[in-house]
Amino acid sequence: MIVVVVLFATVLLRAAIVLTFVYLMLPTKRVCPRCGEPLTLIKHSIMRRVLPVVEHRWCLECGWSGVVRPPQSRVINRTT
Repeated sequence: MIVVVVLFATVLLRAAIVLTFVYLMLPTKRVCPRCGEPLTLIKHSIMRRVLPVVEHRWCLECGWSGVVRPPQSRVINRTT
């Protein structure tokens, strides 16, 4: 039984490592990787609930469609 648990844990660890690298390889810019034009956000109600860490975007110029990471907002809190 312990062998099954160890093998299952190694499979889960491999899956976590692969998913982390795939997520880090996704583009973060809001411009098309092919032509450089701005990308349009496509809203999916199911995808937003299942995978809230990625966005589906589409280029109006060349037709490229893909999944990108949402850009991180940089809020500067200045207290004077």
